[in-house]
Amino acid sequence: MFLECSSLLEKQSIRFCPFTQISSPLSSVSSTPPWLDDEIEDLSAAEGWRKIIVDAVATAAQDIWRRHKRKLFVTLGVVGGGYAFYKLYNAYKQQLGELEKELVSKKEHEELIKAQMQEHFMTIQRIADSTTLPHAMNYLSRRVAQDLDLSLLTERLQQGKGQPNSLTSSEKLELWNMLKILCFTRVVLSLWSMTILSLYVRVQVNILGRHLYIDTARGLENSHLLEEGNFIDTEDEQKFLATADYLASSGLPSLIYNMQAAATDCLKSKQLCDVFDASILHDTMVEILDTFISMGKPYHWAEYLMPGDASTSSGDEGDISRFQRLMTETRAVISSAEFRNVVDVSLKAVVDALVKDMTNQAGGGNALSGIPLAKLLPRIAQMGAVLLSEPAENQFIQIITSIQDVELFFTLLYANSPPL
Repeated sequence: MFLECSSLLEKQSIRFCPFTQISSPLSSVSSTPPWLDDEIEDLSAAEGWRKIIVDAVATAAQDIWRRHKRKLFVTLGVVGGGYAFYKLYNAYKQQLGELEKELVSKKEHEELIKAQMQEHFMTIQRIADSTTLPHAMNYLSRRVAQDLDLSLLTERLQQGKGQPNSLTSSEKLELWNMLKILCFTRVVLSLWSMTILSLYVRVQVNILGRHLYIDTARGLENSHLLEEGNFIDTEDEQKFLATADYLASSGLPSLIYNMQAAATDCLKSKQLCDVFDASILHDTMVEILDTFISMGKPYHWAEYLMPGDASTSSGDEGDISRFQRLMTETRAVISSAEFRNVVDVSLKAVVDALVKDMTNQAGGGNALSGIPLAKLLPRIAQMGAVLLSEPAENQFIQIITSIQDVELFFTLLYANSPPL
């Protein structure tokens, strides 16, 4: 019995102990060495302690997590938010720096553009005074002298003076009345046409200069050399500036007719023997101007300055389109309330300067007072030619250009450019 139990125990030991070795199928099972048993016990103990420590750490971590979970979430949120804020702030700072550089560059560019525009503006004004206006004024002066020639009347009166029987009293009176009307017609017409033409030419040159400057600002080296695109070419410029001669070539006959009608109406109560002074002369000129202006449309000067249909000019369809665009813009400007104000201010300034100049030529002070109208007519006739003299020597044109309202008007006109 005892031997059977021993045999069973040995079989169990062989089955469950991994360290048991079988020398041979027929050999008996040997027992575990003592030093190996000690190692096994140490390893088992170490494994147990490791498990105990791991369990303790896990338990402590779970306990800390349960007690400080909210604080940890808050801390992580603050740290993450701070990092995100730092990244955003850094990006914003970089963008701000780039924006500041861009603004500085843009400001410098705008200052350069303003300086160029100012320089170009002054150049345009010099062109108007030295080239375009002198040509138009010279042509107008010749036409006025031709169409309102006083020499025939003065020669007949001189002939009647030398030959008393050649003219009757009624014929002499009629010639003097005609001379009176023509003298005032000529001087007031010269005053009005000089003022309107100088303003019109300046409008033209400023509009054209603004278009050319826009072409340059867009980076075009020479707008005259473009073969395509809706830009101004040399032909368009010439046609556009040539319309400054329209007053002398086409608008003058109707202007003379209407101005003479206004002068006739205002002078019918003025006798040749009436005594004139500077104040009466000033009021008479203003009355003729007001009567003439009241006879026409609100912006009546446009019909004397510009053709009714710009498309009558020669050229292909593209050129006409560009020419019409310039003419339409010019007509819109001279038909504006701002231009009318400039005209009124300029006419008033020229009338004041003209009467003052005539007074100074007569000797100053009260030298122009107490003069019969008949003796004043030669001086009045003489002032018509003075009003239409060369712009470089014309003090009245210089007075117009120096008026503050006129300067402001053309500054705004030139600066009123479409966005590039």
